[in-house]
Amino acid sequence: MSFLKKIFSKEKKETLDKGLEKTKANFFDKLSKAVAGKSTVDAAVLDNLEEVLVASDVGVKTTLKIIKRIEERVAKDKYLGTDELNALLKEEISGLLSETNLENETEFTIPANKKPYVVMVVGVNGVGKTTTIGKLASQFKKQGLKVVLGAADTFRAAAIDQLQIWADRTDVPIVRQEMGSDPASVAFDTLTSAVKQDADVVIIDTAGRLHNKVNLMNELTKIKRVMQKVVVDAPHEVLLVLDGSTGQNAFEQAKHFTLATEVTSLAVTKLDGTAKGGVVIGISDQFKIPVKYIGVGEGIDDLQVFNKDEFVASFFR
Repeated sequence: MSFLKKIFSKEKKETLDKGLEKTKANFFDKLSKAVAGKSTVDAAVLDNLEEVLVASDVGVKTTLKIIKRIEERVAKDKYLGTDELNALLKEEISGLLSETNLENETEFTIPANKKPYVVMVVGVNGVGKTTTIGKLASQFKKQGLKVVLGAADTFRAAAIDQLQIWADRTDVPIVRQEMGSDPASVAFDTLTSAVKQDADVVIIDTAGRLHNKVNLMNELTKIKRVMQKVVVDAPHEVLLVLDGSTGQNAFEQAKHFTLATEVTSLAVTKLDGTAKGGVVIGISDQFKIPVKYIGVGEGIDDLQVFNKDEFVASFFR
């Protein structure tokens, strides 16, 4: 990708800053109280910082990892003051995100050697899964790519109808069947249609049921197997959509879906309406799955490609 494409636009940055306002305000309000009256980073400050990170939904395991790293830094520099804590936290969180999120992309792109590029989208109902698919379709289309949607969440009529609305709104073709149809059959028909149309991207919606993990696993496995009859290495990406506003519940959802199928990327939605944006840090660290997209607003353009450096900069600014 060219250097120009890696530039994060001013508009995107403003949207990101605004979307993380609640998280940032909540985090720094608690952080300022944690260091009140202290001039050095001592054991009491670290205990308070631990509470702040856990309360910000970073997660216990990731919080302990951050605290340990800061303890090591403090041990090296005996004169580390609380005024330097922000910079130190920023460095450590950036380091954690860099372990999983290697690239700093800014545009919605797909590999040039995969056509059609097949994305299977998973996630429980209500996390913004269908909306994320619609916004993805819109962004890919803006890049000049031909997109086909597949309504394989046949468990709910509302899911099919909602995806149809997004297909109409973005003016992209959709393959659908009646409620109760075999999801794998929908996926097969979608890929067959996409190949005939010489499409660049296929996005397959799937049912978001978690009440029976065995059934979920079997269904997703079957969808994969049937898709491979049309495109041998499909799906190229399994995107798990999580609702950032649910905090720790998002960790549980990630655990269930990573057990049910091989998740390769994450989209964290609804960050604009919550103070729990720290969940992005914890989930990325604990599951070692890259965060690919974040939702920072309700607008069709408010789904952004996750850029770890810009995220951390907005989180701490």
